[in-house]
Amino acid sequence: MNTQQHDYELIERAILFMEKNFLRQPGLKETARAAGLSEHHFQRLFKRWAGISPKRFLQFVTSVHAKELLKGTANLLDIAYASGLSGSGRLHDLIVNTDAVTPGDFRRRGDALTIHYGFHPSPFGECFIAITGRGICCLEFAENEDRQTAVTDLKKQWPHADIIADQKATSSYIRKIFGTTTRGCVPLHVKGTNFQIKVWEALLKIPDGVVVSYEMLAASIGKPSATRAVANAVAHNPIAFLIPCHRVIRKTGDVGGYHWGSIRKTAILLWEAEGQ
Repeated sequence: MNTQQHDYELIERAILFMEKNFLRQPGLKETARAAGLSEHHFQRLFKRWAGISPKRFLQFVTSVHAKELLKGTANLLDIAYASGLSGSGRLHDLIVNTDAVTPGDFRRRGDALTIHYGFHPSPFGECFIAITGRGICCLEFAENEDRQTAVTDLKKQWPHADIIADQKATSSYIRKIFGTTTRGCVPLHVKGTNFQIKVWEALLKIPDGVVVSYEMLAASIGKPSATRAVANAVAHNPIAFLIPCHRVIRKTGDVGGYHWGSIRKTAILLWEAEGQ
């Protein structure tokens, strides 16, 4: 196991512990023990990874941060749209373009299409990425034991495509997405219904460090009564992290569910909030 993957697993363990026990505000010693580390080592690792202390993060876990972001923000998405992806977050210079498939592409489901895939470490555990000649068609988080499941699901999505394992081809995309010095334009090649594409495009306009409710997202696309349909489209987002479905939370301020785990969702929000 590489160092980055190992560090994330320790951080994930600590986040899970704090989320389960935040009501009694566990101290550093107890949290470090839950992560299997000494207090000193845990404090250093957590601060290096998150940019803040475990104590500060414990406050984040109580949802105070999320609730504050939602207070008095009736036009939050208007602000988000005006800011676009050019804010001060860590992806400020990462341009994401969405290239939706045509109806003909959708019907053919991958005929004459070659897809390369690979598994790579990321700040949030191992990720699975698949690319076509037009961009990323899949990005998700997958543990080692789920590798075959990820490949099988990709083949179901694109049953007629020629799907090839190719770490070298996909590694450059990972460097652009998660790297600190090699960021650049990342094109996406996604397929979905017109409604799903519309929701995903709205998600792309939410800047780093901003969260919105499902109701606000629905209103932003002119469908205020379609909250449930919007939530379903968010849940079927095929591109983790880049199409930021993790920035949608419940109107109560609760972080809510996430396809790749609520703990990972919390970790990503923290990472972005601290401007990593």
